[in-house]
Amino acid sequence: MDAALIDLAREKLYSGVISDVLDSLGHWSHAMAPHIRPLDESLTMFGRARTGLYSRVYHVAEGNPYELEIALIDSLKPGDIPVLACPPGNMVAPWGELLSTASRARQAAGCVTDGLVRDVKFIRSMGFPVFAGAIGPLDSKGRGVVTAIDVPVECAGVLVNAGDWVFGDVDGVCVIPAAIAEKVIDLSLKKVSAETTVRDELAAGEPLATVFARHGIL
Repeated sequence: MDAALIDLAREKLYSGVISDVLDSLGHWSHAMAPHIRPLDESLTMFGRARTGLYSRVYHVAEGNPYELEIALIDSLKPGDIPVLACPPGNMVAPWGELLSTASRARQAAGCVTDGLVRDVKFIRSMGFPVFAGAIGPLDSKGRGVVTAIDVPVECAGVLVNAGDWVFGDVDGVCVIPAAIAEKVIDLSLKKVSAETTVRDELAAGEPLATVFARHGIL
């Protein structure tokens, strides 16, 4: 995607309008479950998905339990977003301050996980966008391990492929299939422009029914 279009998306778009556009294109299963929340509600996140699949374990195996997790973070490119799919039960905190620091140094655009996140105070002070299923201190070591990276995963109820685009803000997280990403962003920018016109007309006192009949936007 063109860098200028990415910048426009981060500046002007919000998850609601992206969700509406995806609905209009027949892509109904795109919004992560509502318990996925940002650590900082003022931040917007938009970038390419890099997926990591966690599996439940009940012991600490020999060798490096973080091997694939480290490989994923070290391979991040500018604009990438690690999307970490965890086992149910909120027993794994795959994300914390050090991974945020390493990812920000590689100019990643944020992180999404349906697991836990910890070191929240430090991450918030960094201004790095992180969206997670809950907050908790439990390390993944001895509880979960990354078994594959850049494979299709289900994160918070949504299928995510490596290379898909992920948009997150205070209202939630939407996943945009890579094949239609530019189209979705273009249509979303046009919808935002139209909604500005609608907002101005409503603020001027025109009836909602009249404005909706004129623009078909609600």
